[in-house]
Amino acid sequence: MAAAQGPVAPSSPEQNGAVPSEATKKDQNLKRGNWGNQIEFVLTSVGYAVGLGNVWRFPYLCYRNGGGAFMFPYFIMLIFCGIPLFFMELSFGQFASQGCLGVWRISPMFKGVGYGMMVVSTYIGIYYNVVICIAFYYFFSSMTPVLPWTYCNNPWNTPDCMSVLDNPNITNGSQPPALPGNVSQALNQTLKRTSPSEEYWRLYVLKLSDDIGNFGEVRLPLLGCLGVSWVVVFLCLIRGVKSSGKVVYFTATFPYVVLTILFIRGVTLEGAFTGIMYYLTPQWDKILEAKVWGDAASQIFYSLGCAWGGLVTMASYNKFHNNCYRDSVIISITNCATSVYAGFVIFSILGFMANHLGVDVSRVADHGPGLAFVAYPEALTLLPIAPLWSLLFFFMLILLGLGTQFCLLETLVTAIVDEVGNEWILQKKTYVTLGVAVAGFLLGIPLTSQAGIYWLLLMDNYAASFSLVIISCIMCVSIMYIYGHQNYFQDIRMMLGFPPPLFFQICWRFVSPAIIFFILIFSVIQYQPITYNQYQYPSWAVAIGFLMALSSVICIPLYALFQFCRTDGDTLLQRLKNATKPSRDWGPALLEHRTGRYAPTIAPSPEDGLEVQPLHPDKAQIPMVGSNGSSRLQDSRI
Repeated sequence: MAAAQGPVAPSSPEQNGAVPSEATKKDQNLKRGNWGNQIEFVLTSVGYAVGLGNVWRFPYLCYRNGGGAFMFPYFIMLIFCGIPLFFMELSFGQFASQGCLGVWRISPMFKGVGYGMMVVSTYIGIYYNVVICIAFYYFFSSMTPVLPWTYCNNPWNTPDCMSVLDNPNITNGSQPPALPGNVSQALNQTLKRTSPSEEYWRLYVLKLSDDIGNFGEVRLPLLGCLGVSWVVVFLCLIRGVKSSGKVVYFTATFPYVVLTILFIRGVTLEGAFTGIMYYLTPQWDKILEAKVWGDAASQIFYSLGCAWGGLVTMASYNKFHNNCYRDSVIISITNCATSVYAGFVIFSILGFMANHLGVDVSRVADHGPGLAFVAYPEALTLLPIAPLWSLLFFFMLILLGLGTQFCLLETLVTAIVDEVGNEWILQKKTYVTLGVAVAGFLLGIPLTSQAGIYWLLLMDNYAASFSLVIISCIMCVSIMYIYGHQNYFQDIRMMLGFPPPLFFQICWRFVSPAIIFFILIFSVIQYQPITYNQYQYPSWAVAIGFLMALSSVICIPLYALFQFCRTDGDTLLQRLKNATKPSRDWGPALLEHRTGRYAPTIAPSPEDGLEVQPLHPDKAQIPMVGSNGSSRLQDSRI
């Protein structure tokens, strides 16, 4: 990544937007708007990439795949796949100033990729807010002197319930008086117990049904929290990136404050060092296993949010000459560093819990909802002032979820607005946001039923799994080989003032597509039918899961066929060429940025989709010579 860079294009404050302390900040793109400053974009992208998976999936993957040894393939995949794909999506959206549909003017036949991204973002947006609503529920439930999942004396508890605080004889590894000397039997009793946090989650919060088809009743407390979470998301996006850009100053930064507080508290607990060592101790023999490399590649790919459409959308609100290369490196590394940091926080507390119970750390480690709503809450009950730590933990989960949810909703809204593109819908964007939020709330209602958690996990496992890999692979191939890598490198030079470093050129053309293909093969080979604890999903539910996954991928060939049929051409080959070549309005959105091969030879018409903006009265246009030798008009104060 340390490839030599050419000279950076000269920029004025009106162009770059990379200096947050500018005295005067004006939108370049008056129709769509821009970020208030570049810090807002970086924080929003960090909030988008850093989500619940950093807290409840990465630490689990790390200890399951060789502890510290997993870090090696993880960072290899970050360098060769994560950062390059991140940079590609940011540069793609920023160059065209369009969302995940509009950017496919680059090759109209592949616009189905954009529709596939929208379908994926829709699925994720529906169930992600349900997870946020459960975090809201736990947050409100923590506002009590004693956490409700601390003891077994509640109406919903069963005779199998056994709290470590109710039974002090089983804590600290000591055996019950009835079984002197028989430590193994005492531990077996401990492991067979049903914890109060598990019963609270299963029997009270969810009132879990026995089958995915048995919806039962809608859990009204969860439904209310779902409404709260959607209202919060809508209010934060009511003015698009203008309002969400201000909110992320808090939502993207405060989780780090909470993580640090929990980390300091965690490492001071007895047994914390054991948990951290369990998390980090390298098992070097596992590096030779393909599964470890597959998990590392998958976690990087899914964690950064590639192929969701959010990165393209967020970058489309950047100013044209913003240095998105720098941003992609900063955001990607921040995301992965957060995952590692969260592992210390999680395993310091789990190590304390394992020490308290006298069992191995692997017995209390979990991932997914089991970690966030069962294992970790139970560990929190063992701490002094438990409600305080519980409030902090679930507040952190809420903020992590909201940061991702903002971008998911904005992706859908931007795609709709850009696709319609007329003045009326641009002025009514708030109503589009409201409509999408209401639809998301209504579609999320079944997930608050007694079978809701089954459907949530089904969507999580299938809706955004191998379909993302296929979408990303086709995006790489279409840009590098259909549009042409040389054309794309010239576009980036025109936008940034320097071409992409040689390392990224090689990754985009060869390495990253190969890794993406490896992830796809790995996902197929390692596929196992979904389960939830001991519950086996019926075949019809698994079939629905595959249909959800295919519903996003099928958009690509269907739209390609549609575009092929409506394209003019005397022969099939000619129609194919016409369907894949860039449309007339592909290129920078603003006329002032359309230079070189994008320079209009005739006066632009409204049908070209270009925004012609009057120059500021105190400015004149003077030609500037770019780093590629081409002249470019640039505003300069007289």
